[in-house]
Order: sequence, then C-alpha cells, then structure tokens
Amino acid sequence: MNRTFVVARRVLTQLLHDRRLFGLSVMAPLLIIYFFKIFFDTMPAGFNVARYVVPIAAFMVHFLAFLLCAIVLVQERTAGTLERMFVNGFRRIEIISGYVLGYMFLATLQAVVAVVEVLLLFNLDYSWGTILILLAVIWLLAIASVMLGMFVSTFARHEGQVFPFIPLLILPSVFLSGLIVNNDLLPSWAAWIGRALPLYYANTVIQEVIKPQGDVGSVWWSFGVLVLYAIVLLGVASRTLREVE
Repeated sequence: MNRTFVVARRVLTQLLHDRRLFGLSVMAPLLIIYFFKIFFDTMPAGFNVARYVVPIAAFMVHFLAFLLCAIVLVQERTAGTLERMFVNGFRRIEIISGYVLGYMFLATLQAVVAVVEVLLLFNLDYSWGTILILLAVIWLLAIASVMLGMFVSTFARHEGQVFPFIPLLILPSVFLSGLIVNNDLLPSWAAWIGRALPLYYANTVIQEVIKPQGDVGSVWWSFGVLVLYAIVLLGVASRTLREVE
C-alpha cells in the first residue's frame, strides 16, 4: 500500500509541475462547453437544452481523462520509468493503483468545473442533491475513463498509436450511448454495443436525475455498473501491463 501512495504522489507531483498540460486538461472542457453554449443558443424556443448539455459535459471529461491517461502512461513506459519501477520491486497492481489515485485528483477537478460551468452557463436550476449525484456520476465516469486509458496504453508502443483507439472506443459513445438519440431506437446490435460503453450508464443516470420527477432509485444499478467497469479494467490493466517495451 505504501508503494501505491509513492506512485500516486509521483504522478500528482508530475501533473502539477507540468502547468501547460494541467491547464489544458482543465481549460479544454470549459472552452468546448462554451462553444456548445453558442451552438445551443441558436436552437428554437422550447428546445430541451438540459437533455444534451450535462451528458456532453460528461463526455468531455470522459474523453480527456481517457486520452491524457493513455498518452502519459505510454510516455512513462517508453521513457523507461515503468521498467525502473519493476526493477525496484513495484508490483503491477501497485503501479496501476498509484496512477489511478494520482489521476483521481485531476478527474475530480474536471468533473467539478464541468458541472459548475454547465449550471452557470445554461442557468440550470437543480437541487443540491441532484447536483451531487451529477458530480458523482461524472466522477465515476472519469475514473472508468482513466482505467480504460491505462488498458489501451498497453497496446500502444508510442503516443501516436493511442489515437486510432479514439474512433474505435470513444466516438461510438457519442452515437450509441443515448447521448444524441435514445439507445432503444437503435438496431439491437448497435444498442448492445452502446450498453458495453461506460458513457451509456453515466447518461442513463444523468437523464433520470435531471427529470422533474426523476426516480433516482431506478438507476442505482448504473452506478454499480460504472464501479464494476472500473474494477474490471483495473484488474485487466494490471495483468496486461508490460514490464519492458
């Protein structure tokens, strides 16, 4: 456990020292959400903005957490950092868990600033309970995205090989998870693919809690699926992490 915290402290220190990367990781979703504000302002009166803006904020956090974690972990391996950790006796699960703890800070910050900006820009009036649930589900999605990024990084030999996974794993979330159209309206095979993606479960919770008479109790299972998604990917990533490039 001590070695896990050593890795987490190192990752967090590295993130804070790289001010450009840290700043872009936080500012990028804010800027893109603002562009969506300009876009949605062109919609006719009566358009249900809330149906889309909160899930879009969740997607931005999901995408950036995945991309950042995958690229940084590939850099760590190609630079020999992971190999030195193995030489010094660190186990795979300790390394992966340390990276997860380190990136939790960034994931939490991204989730908070994205939700706050959406609430302020679009004048959304939700109860504190609803806001806390939105924060929790976006945070869980970010953690699952970190795990997914770690898993994908094991198949890339350099940073450029991470990008083909974006159209394979991330972009389908936009079309198949219910973000744009209801998942039930898709062909059955496409609907099942969407249900294999973490954004589907995050969107399910978001759509329910933002309803005026939403039943939060009916979507607790989606929270559980997000947690299970993260745990399974943690185990898979720790098993597939290579000691040397």
